[in-house]
Amino acid sequence: MLRLAMSTRSETFDRIRGPLRERGIDVVHLRATERTLRLTADGDRPADPVDPAPEEVDVGFVYPTRLMEGGALDARLSIPWVNGRGAVVTSRNKAAVTSALDAAGLPVPRTVMVSNPVAESEVLASLEDAGLSFPVVIKPNSTTRGTGVAKASDVDDLAGTIDHLNLVHDYRATGDKSYLIQEFLPGSRDYRVMVLDGECVGAVERRIPDGEGDPRSGDGGGGESGGGNGDEGEDGNGNGGRNRGRGGGDRWKHNVHRGAVATAVDLPERHRELAERAARELDIDYLGVDLLETDDRLVVVETNARPTVDAGKYEVDFYDRLAGLIRDTARRS
Repeated sequence: MLRLAMSTRSETFDRIRGPLRERGIDVVHLRATERTLRLTADGDRPADPVDPAPEEVDVGFVYPTRLMEGGALDARLSIPWVNGRGAVVTSRNKAAVTSALDAAGLPVPRTVMVSNPVAESEVLASLEDAGLSFPVVIKPNSTTRGTGVAKASDVDDLAGTIDHLNLVHDYRATGDKSYLIQEFLPGSRDYRVMVLDGECVGAVERRIPDGEGDPRSGDGGGGESGGGNGDEGEDGNGNGGRNRGRGGGDRWKHNVHRGAVATAVDLPERHRELAERAARELDIDYLGVDLLETDDRLVVVETNARPTVDAGKYEVDFYDRLAGLIRDTARRS
């Protein structure tokens, strides 16, 4: 039986373990965090063993989200990964994804990247140059599950958020000192599309529960789609969204980890093709692609190279295809 290492014990681990075992793949946990690991040998004492041992694992399923710990473990395991380090790094970088997809002619929200330190006046001038008007969405370049994402309704809102980011980025240990400002798309539908080995294998629509949408967005929504990159979550990204409830409330983020509901949907071919094009352009085999749709636009907002497998919401042959991708990846070693 093929042995598959996973560094997460969250929903996806539990959901795929049984179906993959039925297909001849044993899923085992690779503990990458919340531990100590002696990396060096000392005389006759070898370095701490990796659990599971390299000879007991054939392939990995998505490189560990903590890249430093992942690098140390991967050096010992020397196994191929479904979505290796490069895929995770690529998808996590929202600015790079937006830039690459736009350069390839795929529709994305109007976006400005700010690399601190930048004066507030320069930020405001860049928004005007990009054709952005309030409200806008401000998001860190590499967080997930909507963490740190804010909506600015006017210059004062934006200035306050910029001040906070400047304080964070002034700390020398902060590695990523960039953030994005994107257009807000009120009243849009928010989809997470799963693409596996180049083909769409299912999708969900994320909605804010009834009565909890943002009344300022027209029909109760303005969502924060997940972005992805976070890894394990049908989350939203931060640019729009539609609440199909009855209005009221002041929520606009469509993150499942913050209470939004993900419902399986049968997407039109146009949506499926756009998600597949995004995965091909980024060259990622297993990818969650976040789409927002308004009355006249369909855009790719973010991608997630560590998407949650949502039980029972994908096409009937999903696990057959997933097992096939895992076997193909194992053969590359």
